[in-house]
Amino acid sequence: MGFRLPRIASSKPSLKRTLSSSETMAVPKGHFAVYVGETEKKRFVVPISFLKHPSFQNLLSQAEEEYGFNHPMGALTIPCSEEAFIDLVCSMQSS
Repeated sequence: MGFRLPRIASSKPSLKRTLSSSETMAVPKGHFAVYVGETEKKRFVVPISFLKHPSFQNLLSQAEEEYGFNHPMGALTIPCSEEAFIDLVCSMQSS
């Protein structure tokens, strides 16, 4: 069961994303990787500073309710659409 975040209209700045979840891109210092998607999971690399943002903390709480601490991808998995995640990240970067 995934959830939907409200869509926020904004330009989408460049967000580091690997092309497939099996690709092993090194995570730069000050960033962490998350898998996002309701069916097909895509890997995103985001700044650690996002962990302080209340909207991202809410998203993590909802991910914990969905998956607990047993992440099937072996990393943090967020059960929302890729588009909703990108919209959230864009709104956090512009605030």
